Amino acid sequence: MRRNCVSVNFCLWLLMLFSNGFFSFCNKPSEPATTTTNPNPPPPPPPPPVIAIPTIAEVRSMLVDKNATEETAALFYNLKNISKTNILFGHQDDTKRGLTNATTQWANEQHLTPHPPTDKSDVKEVTTSYPVVYGHDFQHIADFLTGNWFDYEKDIARQLTIEAYNRGGVNTYAWHYDNPVAKTDGSFYWDKAPTEAVTNILPGGSHHEVYKNSLKEVADFAKSLIGADGKLVPVIFRPFHEFDGGWFWWGATHCSASDYKALYQFTVTYLKENLGVRNFLYAWSPDRNFTSEAAYLERYPGDTYVDVVGTDNYWDLNNGFSAAASNKLKIVSDYAKAKNKVAAMTETGTIDNFSKPDWFTNTLLKTLTDQKVELAYVLVWANTKNSFYTPYKGHAAEADFIKFKNDAYVFFASEAPGMYQIK
Repeated sequence: MRRNCVSVNFCLWLLMLFSNGFFSFCNKPSEPATTTTNPNPPPPPPPPPVIAIPTIAEVRSMLVDKNATEETAALFYNLKNISKTNILFGHQDDTKRGLTNATTQWANEQHLTPHPPTDKSDVKEVTTSYPVVYGHDFQHIADFLTGNWFDYEKDIARQLTIEAYNRGGVNTYAWHYDNPVAKTDGSFYWDKAPTEAVTNILPGGSHHEVYKNSLKEVADFAKSLIGADGKLVPVIFRPFHEFDGGWFWWGATHCSASDYKALYQFTVTYLKENLGVRNFLYAWSPDRNFTSEAAYLERYPGDTYVDVVGTDNYWDLNNGFSAAASNKLKIVSDYAKAKNKVAAMTETGTIDNFSKPDWFTNTLLKTLTDQKVELAYVLVWANTKNSFYTPYKGHAAEADFIKFKNDAYVFFASEAPGMYQIK
Protein backbone atom coordinates (compact mmCIF):
# COMPACT_ATOMS: atom_id res chain seq x y z
CA MET A 1 0.00 0.00 0.00
CA ARG A 2 2.79 2.44 0.84
CA ARG A 3 4.53 1.78 -2.48
CA ASN A 4 1.38 2.57 -4.33
CA CYS A 5 1.17 5.85 -2.49
CA VAL A 6 4.72 6.74 -3.46
CA SER A 7 3.91 5.97 -7.10
CA VAL A 8 0.91 8.15 -7.01
CA ASN A 9 2.79 11.01 -5.38
CA PHE A 10 5.57 10.72 -7.92
CA CYS A 11 3.10 10.91 -10.79
CA LEU A 12 1.51 13.99 -9.29
CA TRP A 13 4.93 15.61 -8.94
CA LEU A 14 5.73 14.94 -12.60
CA LEU A 15 2.39 16.41 -13.59
CA MET A 16 3.19 19.58 -11.65
CA LEU A 17 6.53 19.89 -13.38
CA PHE A 18 4.90 19.68 -16.79
CA SER A 19 2.22 22.14 -15.85
CA ASN A 20 4.84 24.62 -14.58
CA GLY A 21 6.82 24.47 -17.79
CA PHE A 22 9.85 22.56 -16.31
CA PHE A 23 10.29 20.68 -19.57
CA SER A 24 9.64 23.63 -21.81
CA PHE A 25 13.20 23.40 -23.17
CA CYS A 26 11.95 20.47 -25.24
CA ASN A 27 9.53 22.74 -27.07
CA LYS A 28 10.26 24.85 -30.12
CA PRO A 29 10.41 28.53 -29.18
CA SER A 30 7.25 30.29 -30.29
CA GLU A 31 7.49 32.98 -32.94
CA PRO A 32 7.10 36.50 -31.62
CA ALA A 33 3.60 37.83 -32.18
CA THR A 34 3.27 40.41 -34.89
CA THR A 35 0.66 43.15 -34.91
CA THR A 36 -0.53 45.33 -37.73
CA THR A 37 -1.56 48.89 -37.01
CA ASN A 38 -4.38 50.26 -39.15
CA PRO A 39 -3.38 53.79 -40.09
CA ASN A 40 -7.06 54.67 -40.56
CA PRO A 41 -9.01 52.94 -37.78
CA PRO A 42 -12.80 53.09 -38.08
CA PRO A 43 -14.45 55.70 -35.88
CA PRO A 44 -16.02 54.44 -32.67
CA PRO A 45 -19.76 53.74 -32.84
CA PRO A 46 -21.92 56.72 -31.96
CA PRO A 47 -23.42 56.75 -28.49
CA PRO A 48 -27.06 55.66 -28.26
CA PRO A 49 -29.46 58.55 -28.78
CA VAL A 50 -30.60 60.31 -25.68
CA ILE A 51 -34.38 60.41 -25.59
CA ALA A 52 -35.42 63.60 -23.90
CA ILE A 53 -38.50 63.16 -21.76
CA PRO A 54 -40.57 66.35 -21.95
CA THR A 55 -42.03 68.02 -18.92
CA ILE A 56 -45.77 68.32 -18.42
CA ALA A 57 -45.46 72.03 -19.21
CA GLU A 58 -43.75 71.24 -22.52
CA VAL A 59 -46.47 68.76 -23.49
CA ARG A 60 -49.22 71.17 -22.47
CA SER A 61 -47.72 73.74 -24.80
CA MET A 62 -48.59 71.41 -27.70
CA LEU A 63 -52.24 71.03 -26.67
CA VAL A 64 -55.40 72.93 -27.44
CA ASP A 65 -55.91 73.29 -23.69
CA LYS A 66 -52.76 74.72 -22.14
CA ASN A 67 -54.25 74.01 -18.70
CA ALA A 68 -55.16 70.38 -19.34
CA THR A 69 -54.74 67.96 -16.45
CA GLU A 70 -51.43 66.14 -16.15
CA GLU A 71 -53.10 62.85 -17.10
CA THR A 72 -54.63 64.40 -20.22
CA ALA A 73 -51.26 65.80 -21.28
CA ALA A 74 -49.60 62.44 -20.60
CA LEU A 75 -52.24 60.71 -22.71
CA PHE A 76 -51.44 62.97 -25.66
CA TYR A 77 -47.71 62.34 -25.27
CA ASN A 78 -48.11 58.56 -25.04
CA LEU A 79 -50.50 58.38 -27.98
CA LYS A 80 -48.01 60.34 -30.06
CA ASN A 81 -45.09 58.21 -28.89
CA ILE A 82 -46.82 54.85 -29.45
CA SER A 83 -47.84 55.82 -32.97
CA LYS A 84 -44.20 55.83 -34.07
CA THR A 85 -43.98 52.04 -33.78
CA ASN A 86 -47.39 50.56 -32.96
CA ILE A 87 -51.13 51.09 -33.05
CA LEU A 88 -53.72 50.68 -30.29
CA PHE A 89 -56.90 48.69 -30.94
CA GLY A 90 -60.24 50.19 -29.99
CA HIS A 91 -63.87 49.10 -29.97
CA GLN A 92 -67.04 51.17 -29.69
CA ASP A 93 -69.31 50.23 -26.74
CA ASP A 94 -66.96 47.41 -25.81
CA THR A 95 -68.36 46.85 -22.32
CA LYS A 96 -71.78 48.33 -23.15
CA ARG A 97 -73.15 45.81 -25.64
CA GLY A 98 -72.24 42.74 -27.65
CA LEU A 99 -73.12 39.29 -28.95
CA THR A 100 -73.17 35.89 -27.29
CA ASN A 101 -73.90 34.15 -30.60
CA ALA A 102 -75.60 34.84 -33.93
CA THR A 103 -79.04 35.21 -32.35
CA THR A 104 -78.36 36.49 -28.83
CA GLN A 105 -77.15 39.95 -27.94
CA TRP A 106 -76.45 41.56 -24.57
CA ALA A 107 -76.47 45.21 -23.51
CA ASN A 108 -76.09 47.33 -20.40
CA GLU A 109 -79.38 49.15 -20.91
CA GLN A 110 -82.01 49.95 -18.33
CA HIS A 111 -84.84 47.87 -19.83
CA LEU A 112 -82.72 44.72 -20.36
CA THR A 113 -82.54 42.74 -17.14
CA PRO A 114 -80.68 41.13 -15.60
CA HIS A 115 -77.93 43.54 -16.53
CA PRO A 116 -74.69 41.89 -17.66
CA PRO A 117 -71.54 42.49 -15.59
CA THR A 118 -69.86 45.76 -16.48
CA ASP A 119 -66.57 44.01 -17.31
CA LYS A 120 -68.16 41.85 -20.02
CA SER A 121 -66.47 42.32 -23.40
CA ASP A 122 -66.77 40.51 -26.72
CA VAL A 123 -63.15 41.41 -27.50
CA LYS A 124 -61.90 39.93 -24.25
CA GLU A 125 -64.08 36.85 -24.66
CA VAL A 126 -62.37 36.03 -27.96
CA THR A 127 -58.81 37.30 -27.46
CA THR A 128 -58.49 37.11 -23.62
CA SER A 129 -57.62 40.84 -23.63
CA TYR A 130 -59.59 44.06 -23.54
CA PRO A 131 -59.08 46.67 -26.25
CA VAL A 132 -57.01 49.69 -25.27
CA VAL A 133 -59.44 52.29 -26.64
CA TYR A 134 -63.09 52.33 -25.56
CA GLY A 135 -65.59 54.23 -27.70
CA HIS A 136 -68.61 55.95 -26.12
CA ASP A 137 -71.21 58.53 -27.17
CA PHE A 138 -72.67 61.70 -25.69
CA GLN A 139 -75.90 61.00 -27.56
CA HIS A 140 -78.00 60.23 -24.48
CA ILE A 141 -75.96 62.38 -22.09
CA ALA A 142 -76.39 65.77 -23.77
CA ASP A 143 -79.85 65.37 -25.24
CA PHE A 144 -83.43 66.66 -25.10
CA LEU A 145 -85.18 63.56 -23.75
CA THR A 146 -85.62 62.77 -20.07
CA GLY A 147 -86.75 59.87 -17.92
CA ASN A 148 -85.39 56.83 -16.08
CA TRP A 149 -84.02 55.22 -19.23
CA PHE A 150 -81.92 58.27 -20.06
CA ASP A 151 -80.77 58.65 -16.45
CA TYR A 152 -79.55 55.06 -16.59
CA GLU A 153 -77.69 55.78 -19.84
CA LYS A 154 -75.77 58.61 -18.17
CA ASP A 155 -74.96 56.52 -15.11
CA ILE A 156 -73.79 53.45 -17.01
CA ALA A 157 -71.72 55.55 -19.41
CA ARG A 158 -70.00 57.17 -16.43
CA GLN A 159 -69.36 53.81 -14.77
CA LEU A 160 -68.00 52.12 -17.90
CA THR A 161 -65.75 55.09 -18.69
CA ILE A 162 -64.26 55.14 -15.20
CA GLU A 163 -63.76 51.37 -15.18
CA ALA A 164 -61.99 51.53 -18.55
CA TYR A 165 -59.65 54.22 -17.17
CA ASN A 166 -59.03 52.23 -13.99
CA ARG A 167 -57.81 49.28 -16.05
CA GLY A 168 -55.52 51.57 -18.07
CA GLY A 169 -57.76 52.10 -21.09
CA VAL A 170 -58.30 55.18 -23.23
CA ASN A 171 -61.80 56.68 -23.60
CA THR A 172 -63.07 58.48 -26.67
CA TYR A 173 -66.52 60.06 -27.05
CA ALA A 174 -68.32 60.80 -30.30
CA TRP A 175 -71.51 62.88 -30.23
CA HIS A 176 -74.51 61.82 -32.27
CA TYR A 177 -76.22 65.03 -31.21
CA ASP A 178 -79.92 65.23 -31.97
CA ASN A 179 -80.83 68.29 -34.00
CA PRO A 180 -81.06 71.08 -31.38
CA VAL A 181 -83.72 72.86 -33.39
CA ALA A 182 -85.94 69.83 -34.06
CA LYS A 183 -85.15 68.15 -30.68
CA THR A 184 -86.52 64.77 -31.75
CA ASP A 185 -85.02 61.37 -30.98
CA GLY A 186 -82.63 60.19 -33.68
CA SER A 187 -82.65 63.54 -35.43
CA PHE A 188 -78.88 63.65 -35.72
CA TYR A 189 -79.67 62.06 -39.08
CA TRP A 190 -80.72 64.72 -41.54
CA ASP A 191 -83.48 62.59 -43.04
CA LYS A 192 -85.13 62.19 -39.62
CA ALA A 193 -85.44 65.95 -39.19
CA PRO A 194 -84.38 67.97 -42.27
CA THR A 195 -84.08 71.21 -40.35
CA GLU A 196 -81.20 73.66 -40.65
CA ALA A 197 -79.40 73.93 -37.33
CA VAL A 198 -75.78 75.07 -37.63
CA THR A 199 -76.45 78.75 -38.27
CA ASN A 200 -79.17 78.73 -35.61
CA ILE A 201 -76.90 77.50 -32.80
CA LEU A 202 -73.96 79.78 -33.54
CA PRO A 203 -73.63 82.98 -31.47
CA GLY A 204 -76.53 85.25 -32.37
CA GLY A 205 -78.63 82.35 -33.65
CA SER A 206 -82.15 81.52 -32.50
CA HIS A 207 -81.04 78.36 -30.65
CA HIS A 208 -77.65 79.46 -29.39
CA GLU A 209 -78.71 79.19 -25.74
CA VAL A 210 -80.07 75.70 -26.39
CA TYR A 211 -76.66 74.69 -27.67
CA LYS A 212 -74.85 76.26 -24.73
CA ASN A 213 -77.08 74.25 -22.38
CA SER A 214 -76.13 71.05 -24.23
CA LEU A 215 -72.45 71.92 -23.88
CA LYS A 216 -72.97 72.44 -20.15
CA GLU A 217 -74.37 68.89 -19.96
CA VAL A 218 -71.23 67.66 -21.72
CA ALA A 219 -69.02 69.63 -19.32
CA ASP A 220 -70.85 68.51 -16.18
CA PHE A 221 -70.52 64.89 -17.25
CA ALA A 222 -66.81 65.31 -18.04
CA LYS A 223 -66.19 66.76 -14.58
CA SER A 224 -67.98 63.80 -12.95
CA LEU A 225 -65.48 61.28 -14.37
CA ILE A 226 -63.25 60.59 -11.37
CA GLY A 227 -61.02 57.53 -11.45
CA ALA A 228 -60.02 55.29 -8.55
CA ASP A 229 -56.86 57.39 -8.26
CA GLY A 230 -58.96 60.48 -7.56
CA LYS A 231 -58.00 62.07 -10.89
CA LEU A 232 -60.21 63.33 -13.71
CA VAL A 233 -60.50 60.73 -16.46
CA PRO A 234 -59.11 62.07 -19.77
CA VAL A 235 -61.43 61.85 -22.77
CA ILE A 236 -60.82 62.23 -26.50
CA PHE A 237 -63.86 64.27 -27.50
CA ARG A 238 -64.84 63.99 -31.18
CA PRO A 239 -67.81 66.21 -32.01
CA PHE A 240 -69.35 66.73 -35.45
CA HIS A 241 -67.56 63.87 -37.19
CA GLU A 242 -68.10 62.69 -40.79
CA PHE A 243 -69.05 66.24 -41.73
CA ASP A 244 -68.01 65.74 -45.35
CA GLY A 245 -71.12 63.68 -46.01
CA GLY A 246 -74.77 64.68 -45.97
CA TRP A 247 -76.25 62.18 -43.51
CA PHE A 248 -75.84 64.37 -40.39
CA TRP A 249 -77.38 67.83 -39.90
CA TRP A 250 -73.86 69.29 -39.59
CA GLY A 251 -72.84 67.73 -42.91
CA ALA A 252 -71.34 69.54 -45.87
CA THR A 253 -74.62 69.74 -47.78
CA HIS A 254 -76.40 71.48 -44.87
CA CYS A 255 -73.95 74.21 -43.83
CA SER A 256 -71.10 76.22 -45.29
CA ALA A 257 -67.47 75.43 -44.54
CA SER A 258 -67.10 78.68 -42.64
CA ASP A 259 -70.15 77.96 -40.47
CA TYR A 260 -68.94 74.44 -39.74
CA LYS A 261 -65.53 75.75 -38.69
CA ALA A 262 -67.17 78.42 -36.52
CA LEU A 263 -69.31 75.76 -34.81
CA TYR A 264 -66.33 73.57 -34.02
CA GLN A 265 -64.28 76.54 -32.81
CA PHE A 266 -67.07 77.82 -30.58
CA THR A 267 -67.57 74.32 -29.12
CA VAL A 268 -63.94 73.96 -28.10
CA THR A 269 -63.62 77.50 -26.81
CA TYR A 270 -66.80 77.40 -24.74
CA LEU A 271 -65.96 74.05 -23.13
CA LYS A 272 -62.41 75.12 -22.37
CA GLU A 273 -62.71 78.79 -21.49
CA ASN A 274 -66.25 79.22 -20.21
CA LEU A 275 -67.04 75.82 -18.68
CA GLY A 276 -63.55 74.93 -17.48
CA VAL A 277 -63.26 71.42 -18.92
CA ARG A 278 -59.65 70.32 -18.38
CA ASN A 279 -59.74 66.62 -19.29
CA PHE A 280 -60.47 66.75 -23.04
CA LEU A 281 -58.31 66.17 -26.06
CA TYR A 282 -60.20 67.46 -29.11
CA ALA A 283 -60.49 65.19 -32.15
CA TRP A 284 -61.62 66.05 -35.67
CA SER A 285 -62.37 63.49 -38.36
CA PRO A 286 -64.09 63.56 -41.74
CA ASP A 287 -65.27 60.46 -43.54
CA ARG A 288 -63.38 59.14 -46.57
CA ASN A 289 -64.30 61.86 -49.09
CA PHE A 290 -60.84 63.25 -49.78
CA THR A 291 -57.82 62.31 -51.89
CA SER A 292 -55.48 65.20 -51.12
CA GLU A 293 -54.39 67.23 -48.13
CA ALA A 294 -56.21 70.27 -49.47
CA ALA A 295 -59.49 68.36 -49.69
CA TYR A 296 -58.89 66.83 -46.27
CA LEU A 297 -58.45 70.28 -44.69
CA GLU A 298 -61.33 71.99 -46.46
CA ARG A 299 -63.37 72.23 -43.24
CA TYR A 300 -60.51 72.02 -40.77
CA PRO A 301 -61.14 74.45 -37.87
CA GLY A 302 -57.43 75.12 -37.32
CA ASP A 303 -54.52 73.77 -35.30
CA THR A 304 -55.52 75.91 -32.33
CA TYR A 305 -58.67 73.80 -31.89
CA VAL A 306 -57.57 70.22 -32.68
CA ASP A 307 -55.35 67.72 -30.85
CA VAL A 308 -56.23 64.56 -32.78
CA VAL A 309 -56.74 64.36 -36.55
CA GLY A 310 -58.40 61.30 -37.98
CA THR A 311 -60.65 59.79 -40.56
CA ASP A 312 -63.59 57.40 -40.54
CA ASN A 313 -63.54 54.86 -43.34
CA TYR A 314 -65.73 51.82 -43.82
CA TRP A 315 -66.51 51.63 -47.52
CA ASP A 316 -62.96 51.73 -48.88
CA LEU A 317 -62.21 48.61 -46.83
CA ASN A 318 -65.21 46.61 -47.91
CA ASN A 319 -63.53 44.63 -50.70
CA GLY A 320 -60.14 43.63 -49.29
CA PHE A 321 -56.92 45.61 -49.03
CA SER A 322 -57.48 49.21 -50.02
CA ALA A 323 -54.76 51.35 -51.58
CA ALA A 324 -57.23 54.25 -51.49
CA ALA A 325 -57.67 53.92 -47.72
CA SER A 326 -53.90 53.54 -47.29
CA ASN A 327 -53.30 56.80 -49.18
CA LYS A 328 -55.86 58.63 -47.05
CA LEU A 329 -54.25 57.38 -43.84
CA LYS A 330 -50.92 58.66 -45.17
CA ILE A 331 -52.43 62.12 -45.69
CA VAL A 332 -53.74 62.13 -42.11
CA SER A 333 -50.48 60.83 -40.67
CA ASP A 334 -48.30 63.25 -42.61
CA TYR A 335 -50.37 66.19 -41.46
CA ALA A 336 -50.19 65.03 -37.83
CA LYS A 337 -46.41 64.68 -38.03
CA ALA A 338 -46.01 68.09 -39.62
CA LYS A 339 -48.23 69.84 -37.06
CA ASN A 340 -47.38 67.80 -33.95
CA LYS A 341 -50.85 66.27 -33.69
CA VAL A 342 -51.96 62.74 -32.91
CA ALA A 343 -53.34 60.79 -35.89
CA ALA A 344 -55.91 57.99 -35.71
CA MET A 345 -58.27 55.87 -37.75
CA THR A 346 -61.20 57.01 -35.68
CA GLU A 347 -63.79 54.58 -37.09
CA THR A 348 -63.73 51.60 -39.41
CA GLY A 349 -65.05 48.08 -39.78
CA THR A 350 -66.41 45.51 -42.16
CA ILE A 351 -69.96 46.42 -43.11
CA ASP A 352 -71.15 42.90 -43.99
CA ASN A 353 -70.61 40.98 -40.73
CA PHE A 354 -67.39 39.34 -41.90
CA SER A 355 -68.36 37.80 -45.20
CA LYS A 356 -64.55 37.73 -45.49
CA PRO A 357 -63.46 35.89 -42.32
CA ASP A 358 -59.86 37.13 -42.75
CA TRP A 359 -60.89 40.81 -42.85
CA PHE A 360 -58.77 41.79 -39.84
CA THR A 361 -55.46 40.52 -41.21
CA ASN A 362 -55.93 40.67 -44.99
CA THR A 363 -57.86 43.93 -45.17
CA LEU A 364 -57.42 46.07 -42.07
CA LEU A 365 -53.87 45.11 -41.07
CA LYS A 366 -52.57 45.25 -44.63
CA THR A 367 -54.12 48.68 -45.10
CA LEU A 368 -52.67 49.99 -41.84
CA THR A 369 -49.16 48.74 -42.64
CA ASP A 370 -49.05 49.37 -46.40
CA GLN A 371 -47.20 52.67 -45.98
CA LYS A 372 -45.14 54.22 -43.22
CA VAL A 373 -47.77 55.96 -41.14
CA GLU A 374 -47.96 57.01 -37.51
CA LEU A 375 -51.46 56.25 -36.23
CA ALA A 376 -52.15 56.09 -32.50
CA TYR A 377 -55.25 53.92 -32.67
CA VAL A 378 -57.84 52.27 -34.86
CA LEU A 379 -61.40 51.86 -33.60
CA VAL A 380 -64.04 49.49 -34.97
CA TRP A 381 -67.73 50.08 -34.35
CA ALA A 382 -70.11 48.46 -31.85
CA ASN A 383 -71.58 44.97 -31.89
CA THR A 384 -75.30 44.36 -32.26
CA LYS A 385 -77.17 41.35 -33.59
CA ASN A 386 -77.77 42.92 -36.98
CA SER A 387 -74.39 44.59 -37.37
CA PHE A 388 -71.18 43.59 -35.62
CA TYR A 389 -67.55 44.59 -36.02
CA THR A 390 -65.66 42.06 -33.91
CA PRO A 391 -66.51 38.35 -34.08
CA TYR A 392 -68.18 36.50 -31.25
CA LYS A 393 -66.73 33.25 -29.93
CA GLY A 394 -67.28 30.47 -32.44
CA HIS A 395 -67.67 32.79 -35.43
CA ALA A 396 -65.73 31.99 -38.60
CA ALA A 397 -63.64 35.16 -38.17
CA GLU A 398 -62.56 34.31 -34.62
CA ALA A 399 -59.19 32.76 -35.53
CA ASP A 400 -58.27 35.65 -37.81
CA PHE A 401 -59.15 38.19 -35.11
CA ILE A 402 -56.84 36.38 -32.69
CA LYS A 403 -54.11 36.39 -35.35
CA PHE A 404 -54.62 40.14 -35.75
CA LYS A 405 -54.37 40.58 -32.00
CA ASN A 406 -51.10 38.66 -31.90
CA ASP A 407 -49.43 40.76 -34.59
CA ALA A 408 -46.50 42.68 -33.08
CA TYR A 409 -47.70 45.96 -34.58
CA VAL A 410 -51.07 45.88 -32.83
CA PHE A 411 -51.48 46.61 -29.12
CA PHE A 412 -54.43 45.35 -27.13
CA ALA A 413 -54.65 46.04 -23.39
CA SER A 414 -52.33 43.11 -22.65
CA GLU A 415 -49.51 44.80 -24.60
CA ALA A 416 -50.16 48.48 -24.01
CA PRO A 417 -47.92 50.58 -21.78
CA GLY A 418 -49.23 52.95 -19.14
CA MET A 419 -51.01 55.88 -20.78
CA TYR A 420 -51.28 58.43 -17.99
CA GLN A 421 -47.71 59.16 -16.96
CA ILE A 422 -44.81 60.60 -18.93
CA LYS A 423 -41.81 58.29 -18.61
